[in-house]
Amino acid sequence: MPDANMENGDFVLGTPALVCRWRLSNKTLPLENRHLRALAARNIDGEAIKTELVAWAKQHIEWTLQDGAVSNPDGVLMTIVDENGCAAMSVGPYEELGDTRLSALLARADLARKESEEVGVAPEMLWVAKGGTLMREARPNSVPSGAVSLVTDLAKTLGIRINYVSDLLRKVQGRQIDFDEAFLVSDEHGIVPASDCAGPEGRRFASGYAKLLSKAGK
Repeated sequence: MPDANMENGDFVLGTPALVCRWRLSNKTLPLENRHLRALAARNIDGEAIKTELVAWAKQHIEWTLQDGAVSNPDGVLMTIVDENGCAAMSVGPYEELGDTRLSALLARADLARKESEEVGVAPEMLWVAKGGTLMREARPNSVPSGAVSLVTDLAKTLGIRINYVSDLLRKVQGRQIDFDEAFLVSDEHGIVPASDCAGPEGRRFASGYAKLLSKAGK
């Protein structure tokens, strides 16, 4: 998979068609395999991501991430693909969400939902819980992001029931569905409980995610 085009010795990338933002910890990518599977499920203008691009991304992570993340060991790895299929990776600092109210998390999840309609995978998803049951958006034939697949697998391991609800965001916003708590599941931010609608399930997954990050690279 080729890197971005070269002009006068500098990398030049065309108009970005896809941008993935993955959280790092200690210069490693804890959810590497999950993120790469989700990358392979994405598409650009209706065409599936080429296997060469996924192989290129894996090679860059294995060969250059340790050196590239020296300045931001707990930062964010950005994978950018332009409309011509050329790609580049860079590492930047991580910034926590400034607004974690339910309304803000809903807005982020809605933007991610719209992104999934274009490229096939939503990088963030809102989950809600009621009486020990989790509820998440039902996306027919969709592949989950790396973080969403992690939470889904953890819930199944813990024996927590998951209900897949169509048009969940609209129902949550209009209070047309009964729930006790809400949290965002994000490739960049991990598990973020809503500050005005937090609860035990979101805190449990957030704690587990934090432990995963703390063990990375050790």
